[in-house]
Amino acid sequence: MERIIFYILALMMIVAAIASVSSRKMLRSVIYLLFVLAGVAGVFFLIDYNFLAAVQLTVYAGGIIVLMIFSVLLVHHIEMKLEVAKISKRISVALACIIGAGIFIVTIYSYDFNVIGKATTTTTAEIGKGLLSYEAGGFILPFEVISVILLAAMIGAIVIAKGNKLESNNTETK
Repeated sequence: MERIIFYILALMMIVAAIASVSSRKMLRSVIYLLFVLAGVAGVFFLIDYNFLAAVQLTVYAGGIIVLMIFSVLLVHHIEMKLEVAKISKRISVALACIIGAGIFIVTIYSYDFNVIGKATTTTTAEIGKGLLSYEAGGFILPFEVISVILLAAMIGAIVIAKGNKLESNNTETK
């Protein structure tokens, strides 16, 4: 049963990924990407990595996709059609993808995956303590730095997107 669910998720992710990169409408591409990221979370749930699946859903499928949709809506490009690449670029990208997939498959199948040692389980409480610890090995400082960087990026994106409108409004009021 798990194998069938995996194949359904894999097929959904492949179709959505191809649709995401081949769609000419920007908003549709973002929605297709949402299906790919939700499929990745489904695979994480399938292999019993519940914490990673929850992070995948909240951070990527939730947060990042919402930011992408807002950026598309903010710059008024909902119906913007992306330009179609030349046939020579399409062929070169297809060849690069086939070569990359071939290298990936050969590498995966040539490596002997052996389980070393006994498996240990980590609870979400241990992960939370490690991520939010002030002690050595804790990651509270990178969390705070990333939050400030994300805030600065959001403010910068809003200023860039609204830059011409703010300048035109200032000149009209004078």
